[in-house]
Amino acid sequence: MQEAGLPTLVRNLIVIVAIYYIVKFLARLFLPVIAKKVVEKATQQFQEQAQQQNQQYQDNFNTSTKSDKPRETKKVGEYIDYEEVD
Repeated sequence: MQEAGLPTLVRNLIVIVAIYYIVKFLARLFLPVIAKKVVEKATQQFQEQAQQQNQQYQDNFNTSTKSDKPRETKKVGEYIDYEEVD
């Protein structure tokens, strides 16, 4: 069994600090590229969703305007012209 001594502790600390700085360096290199890809994908999905909604709206609008039966106009009383009395 190995005993934890000062050289082992120092070596482990150096390895931990080295790994920290390597990860930090790689994050600075790759995170902007990854973020750009995520934004582009989200934009593309938003545009596709908007196109689908527009298509559905146009389909619904076209089917509702092509109805064969005429619209009924409801008369709700007659028009009364009021005159101002002094």
